[in-house]
Amino acid sequence: MIVTAGPWWRIGWRNLGRNRRRTLITMAGLAFGYLAVVLLVGWMEGLTAEMIESATSTLTGQLQVHDVEYRPERKIYDTIGGRVGADVDALVREVASDPVVEAAAPRVYAGGLVSSGEATVAGLLMGIDPELEPGVSKILQAVVEGRPPAVGTNDIVIGSEMARQLAARIGDEVILVVPAADGSMGNDLYYVSGIFHSGLTELDASYAMMAIGTLQALMVLDPSRVHEIAASVSDPWLAPEAADRIASRLAVTELEIEVEPWTRLRPEMMDYAQLAQAWNGIIIFIIFAIAIFGVANTMLMATYERRREFAVMLALGTSPFAIVRSVLAEALSLGAISLVLGATITFPLMAWFYNAPPDLSWAYGDYTFLGALIRPHLRVELNPEMWAWTGAALLITAVVAAFYPAARAARVPPADTLSGL
Repeated sequence: MIVTAGPWWRIGWRNLGRNRRRTLITMAGLAFGYLAVVLLVGWMEGLTAEMIESATSTLTGQLQVHDVEYRPERKIYDTIGGRVGADVDALVREVASDPVVEAAAPRVYAGGLVSSGEATVAGLLMGIDPELEPGVSKILQAVVEGRPPAVGTNDIVIGSEMARQLAARIGDEVILVVPAADGSMGNDLYYVSGIFHSGLTELDASYAMMAIGTLQALMVLDPSRVHEIAASVSDPWLAPEAADRIASRLAVTELEIEVEPWTRLRPEMMDYAQLAQAWNGIIIFIIFAIAIFGVANTMLMATYERRREFAVMLALGTSPFAIVRSVLAEALSLGAISLVLGATITFPLMAWFYNAPPDLSWAYGDYTFLGALIRPHLRVELNPEMWAWTGAALLITAVVAAFYPAARAARVPPADTLSGL
């Protein structure tokens, strides 16, 4: 080891008190650097987590099961099990049985026209199970007027922007016209039972929801035919592994299906997460690169002030390596105290931000990015592993920054220094 217990460690430790003001300023800089890294990386990870959660839990789900031919064209004929269909309840139970899956729900989709009075808009109709869907997505929680669609009724829930375009209110009649699975056109009269507002303009303007059986009847689809089984998982990053396990278990059904996690359903979101991770590395590098210069400057000044002391030690037979150890011990002590100070400030602050994210609505409002709704608050993620690595980086930074000052101190010429030259 470069730094060992003994007199050189004690000498290095005591030298921190030689110029307390300079030492305190350097410690404060390193402690603030640790706080800045942990806070900025925690905020970036919190922003990424919120984007993934919003993009997947609002409607999509963290993973989906569908016919291999269904995506990307999303034809109404490409249901799970083809034209024969499948045991939907059994499939839902099988998907939901995975250890990390929290809930699963079947869905049916149809594109069509929604009319009310003289207004007509194009919409994407979504047939859902009102009991199972809340466990998979938050779309029914976004109903701000009325109530969700009831099973066995002609209820329909439309987005707030669609309601505005149709000038429709709760209880109003709407006419739906959709292509049916038998090649005909399905049309019927429905009643607005609720209006949802997700905050995503595209979703609020184009989506309408009804009970899955109601939409299947309109599309002339057998109850055994669904387009998708969506599921939510306890941690979005566990979705790829869960998808592989579910695909293996469903292989025995001999259905031509595929199980896709959100990382494949929303590749742009995965790209952003990887980009954010790269930025975290850049942030850490920049902050600690600045810290290296600060520590190096402090150690250079400290070793310059002690050059006569080093000259005496060398003249008495102390090896240059021992001088190096003394300076590195001082730098490591400086880094250790700074780390304790930084952690003492950082951990309570991160816990506070995590449990009660500061409201930033005074600075900006809700905004959308990559199809995700971002709320105006400072959300952070707690990552103890990253905190430990950041602490190690701080200690390494302090030691690396002291190598040059230590080398200079070890090369002090005793005769010239003691003679005043």
